Amino acid sequence: MDVELNVTYITFDGHVQVHKYRYLYFWIMFIIYILILCCNLTIVFLIVVQESLHEPMYIFIAALLLNSVLFSTVIYPKLLIDFLSERQVISFAACFFQIFVFYSLGGSEFLLLAAMAYDRYVSICKPLQYPTIMRKNTVTGLMVLAWILPSVEIAAATIMTANKKMCVFTLKGIFCNSTVFKLQCVQSSDEMIKSMIILVHVSILPVLFILFTYTRILIISYRSNREVRKKATQTCLPHLFVLISFFCLCACDIIIVGVESNFSKTVRLVMTLQIVIYHPLFNPIIYGLKMKEISKHLKRLFIRVKMT
Repeated sequence: MDVELNVTYITFDGHVQVHKYRYLYFWIMFIIYILILCCNLTIVFLIVVQESLHEPMYIFIAALLLNSVLFSTVIYPKLLIDFLSERQVISFAACFFQIFVFYSLGGSEFLLLAAMAYDRYVSICKPLQYPTIMRKNTVTGLMVLAWILPSVEIAAATIMTANKKMCVFTLKGIFCNSTVFKLQCVQSSDEMIKSMIILVHVSILPVLFILFTYTRILIISYRSNREVRKKATQTCLPHLFVLISFFCLCACDIIIVGVESNFSKTVRLVMTLQIVIYHPLFNPIIYGLKMKEISKHLKRLFIRVKMT
């Protein structure tokens, strides 16, 4: 019997001198993970408890920040365990679950940003119709769609990949992503086509929609008075910063998968860490500092904490 048929786990080969710096890695990533949880959940808490923030724009922001928490939670706990383990391994089931959640939440991020862009478009370009269009049911429907649609598509692709025979069991990374496809004995062009279709559905189309809506907002605000331009700048720029940030990190993930053999292990590790560190921290900082209402309530919260 082929020994490979008895292999039930995948080994991570993306760590750099983990045995030498395991405790340093662990504490750095542990502190970052705690910061991600605290920063994101603090703003979510404020949006939930403050009635003045119970508006579609802030509800979408809360959903986006929860997305960052879930995204980090599917990566960090396993990463922290690996730093303290003698062998950095993961079972097939856990690996494909990580892939599913990782890319589902990534797709949800783009769709939530698209929903936020639509909200800003209606608010600025059709202010009189805003209460009618952006009702509670509309907001709920957009959020459910943002989470369900990528999950269904990614789940189908993940199940098909999981059923393929693998001939390699060492992954050039520190967590499971689409690099797993390269471990298959046979890499078919059909899978590449299906992956491209999913990529178009959950990222390219939402990005094009966002660019279209913000172009319309730019045109309308340019033709309008100073107050409209100020509103557009204050509420739209943070969303654009987040979109650019996330799009760049997704491009980074694609580059790592596509040309991984051309990078040294250290460079690949640094690029991978950017994906899991930068964006989950960037979101709450941008929304906490740039969104006037959120910033105001954050200052009040910090003052109360100091007084107690």
